[in-house]
Amino acid sequence: MRNRRAARHSGAASSDLKGIMGLPAAASGSTSCHVLAAAASGVTAFIRGAGADPDLVLGEAGFDPRDLEDPRATVPLARYVAMMERAAARSGDSHFGLRFGQQFQPEALGLIGELALAAPDVGTGLAAFARHFIQHQQNTETRLAREGRSLRLEYRIVDPRIWSRRQDAELTMGMFANLLRRALGGALEIEEVWFEHPAPEQAQAHAAAFGAPVFFAAPANAISFRAAGLERPMPARDPARFAALAEELRRIGGGGGPRDLLGAVTSEIRRKLPEGPAGIDRVAASLGLPRWTLQRRLAEHGLTYSDCIDQVRARLALMYLAEPHLSIATIAELLGYSEVSAFSRACRRLHGASPEAVRRKLGARAAPDSTTGRESPAHTA
Repeated sequence: MRNRRAARHSGAASSDLKGIMGLPAAASGSTSCHVLAAAASGVTAFIRGAGADPDLVLGEAGFDPRDLEDPRATVPLARYVAMMERAAARSGDSHFGLRFGQQFQPEALGLIGELALAAPDVGTGLAAFARHFIQHQQNTETRLAREGRSLRLEYRIVDPRIWSRRQDAELTMGMFANLLRRALGGALEIEEVWFEHPAPEQAQAHAAAFGAPVFFAAPANAISFRAAGLERPMPARDPARFAALAEELRRIGGGGGPRDLLGAVTSEIRRKLPEGPAGIDRVAASLGLPRWTLQRRLAEHGLTYSDCIDQVRARLALMYLAEPHLSIATIAELLGYSEVSAFSRACRRLHGASPEAVRRKLGARAAPDSTTGRESPAHTA
């Protein structure tokens, strides 16, 4: 059953499948968005410590190890996210991102971490961190929101090309939690943590990591904490350095990265599906467009809104069916179908086979390598 509390929080297929209905070029985007390489600080040693070959993992993601040496260099976000997914697969540790994030200290984040720590007080530092994160990592939404006596630090990648991103979400929430711990010390009270991906196996590890209830299939990744102690000085407060770091982030990070209509529609549909049918009126309202304007602009790309829904569901279905612990009924609900039968019919239409048959084919693709005993490489971006 869908977690209602979380919902309130605001690789091609096998050749004999119909495959993923990929978005048109305008939606997939031709311009890469980036993240500062500081986000990968220590990852090579951590991959090795997890029992995998860092050179192999980085190579599968399209990196040379030298690409990550300068923390102020920019690297493609899609490759960074894929690297974390490959590290989890190659190490056989599905909680790789969770563990990497838990040990990741704010200083290692480079400019964005230093900025927060140099702020005059906790409240200013957290607000600046959320506001400038888009310069640290493009095509990302990060915001600090107040709800009564609590604050919520939210994070979500909105790049429509990046689909598999569980490891990134879990490591990023760990990074955020460590920033809060550094800023607030013993005064920190984490109330709840949300993740946009479905609940993984052994999800109790997440509650233990954060010391708080954890919810999945939420509209965004987020940490909710008690809004107390915001007037406390930041550990490395330095007003002059705080201003200089903000300027340097703007210079190096640039703007928010490419964002187009089809990418925005894809992102909003994906965000809303776990809450139920992602109707065009809800998505148009989120984008600040009248329904008819959205329909007209989609038509200019040769698409209907139903096409967009199909494309998102087709891609997510393959991701979810590759997870054996997710039941067909759970997947149907995550994709916004009211009944399993409706999902089954759609799967046959989109992929040419029943959900069970697609799952078997995906399982065969992900069989362990005979040489390593670990999952064979697969497209993860």
